Amino acid sequence: MSTWQVVRVPDPGRWGTLPAEGVLGVQDLPKAVARIGLKPGDPVFVRPDGMVDAGLLNFVLSHTFRNLERESKRNYSTDMRLLLDFLSSRDVEWRQATQQDLDDFRDWRCEAPENPERIGGTKWDREAAAFTKLFKWGQVRPLPVDISRREDRAADSVSSRVSWLTPRTWGLWSDVGLRGHGRGGVPGPGWDSRTEIRNTSFVQLLLSSALRKQEGGSLLTFELPTQRLRHGRYCHGRIAGAVTRSKNSRVFYASVEAVGQVEAYIQSERAWAIQRAQAAGRYEWLPVMRLITQVTSGLNPKVEWVDRNGVIGERQLSRLGWMERQSLFLEGPEGPEPAYMWLTEQGLPMAPERWNGVFRTANLRCEKVLLTEKERTVTRDFRLAEVRGKSPYVTPHSARHSAALYLLIVLNQLMESRYGLSRAERRDFTLLFGDPWWLVKTILGHADVETTKRHYLAPVAHLQLESILAMADATDGQNEQVEDLDGVFARLARETAGIQDIEFFLGEVTS
Repeated sequence: MSTWQVVRVPDPGRWGTLPAEGVLGVQDLPKAVARIGLKPGDPVFVRPDGMVDAGLLNFVLSHTFRNLERESKRNYSTDMRLLLDFLSSRDVEWRQATQQDLDDFRDWRCEAPENPERIGGTKWDREAAAFTKLFKWGQVRPLPVDISRREDRAADSVSSRVSWLTPRTWGLWSDVGLRGHGRGGVPGPGWDSRTEIRNTSFVQLLLSSALRKQEGGSLLTFELPTQRLRHGRYCHGRIAGAVTRSKNSRVFYASVEAVGQVEAYIQSERAWAIQRAQAAGRYEWLPVMRLITQVTSGLNPKVEWVDRNGVIGERQLSRLGWMERQSLFLEGPEGPEPAYMWLTEQGLPMAPERWNGVFRTANLRCEKVLLTEKERTVTRDFRLAEVRGKSPYVTPHSARHSAALYLLIVLNQLMESRYGLSRAERRDFTLLFGDPWWLVKTILGHADVETTKRHYLAPVAHLQLESILAMADATDGQNEQVEDLDGVFARLARETAGIQDIEFFLGEVTS
């Protein structure tokens, strides 16, 4: 090897077939790794000479690193590998890195014209945060980079990368990327639809509920909301604090249509995957299986289980992380079956991070169908705006952004037009129930309404949505109609950067 490598500890049961003679003299590698203290998903840094770096291994095992979320560990270790490669090219060991080394690395990452993959300020700040943790832990003095220093932070950093799609653009992306439709509006020849219902129902759930990928991706079957609100268009459930970013449980809402799609997945693709897994004996091979015996009710429901050895256990439902949830099973008509909602084709629980691959594949299919071969030869970052605008590009978090925007628009429309409130009445309504910003903040689970405005919806604040969405100024008995939501979204997309709306091209695809 000529570069640094990062190897991540596999999940239980995902080690594959290990050689009988052992690996590097170790007979039982999974046990040896666990004995060291490494957890599934933890990174192991391998030097260019093929040896594990002992210093970085101690860093991964330290309090500084081990308490990070699994996704943060993945991101930070990826960032660190790039820095380690850069330092190795200078024959500099990371403990001897200087501020000049980090300044040069930052210039290469952010500014150098010869670098085809330059990054923006937000990405640099994340990398700088990772490096700061490493150098502080390693007691490198003076610190080569410190995210708390203004000069080490990017001036062009934004709080969050927002990615919005209008409802009809989501429909186009889902039809082409997840349902395999071509320009004629029907699935193309050879389309493999084995996971179509799973993928489309997951996306609709996120779009309806504004849940994060890990929140929606780690639901148990009995956590799917079934209790309808008074008027019957939405159901409400509760998301466990252990799978949220804030570690606080909260109520979430999902439309009846979205819940119905998930139920269709449970009864079809999911049931078939479970039957195949049971027939193949896959669940019998799992290293850990906890069969749920009871889920208590009340303010703090508990999950009680018994494992294969007859050991009884319990834990509050709100404290079950996504990895623990993957080992929970329910007794089905043909034997134990996962309580975890989302399963792979093999009938095994699907880690939340694997949804990234589903979205990536759908994006590539949209490009293949909606762009010409010549347009596809240029990578997305370097395409002209009109070319990028022909093919929607989506990440799992785009669903949360889009749901937040949709909620804000609908709430403004309800308050301004449907209720026909005067200024004084709107003030009273706000005092009683909160303004649309506050309501969206509550649904998103933010601690502060300013976080909602700054991270998600600030780019459209200048549009003064109340004037766009409310009825046109009506005096002397005039009563003009408010444009429909598709028209509102189209207007926002034309007047605001960052909102994807396939307007002109949509007609070409579906005609």
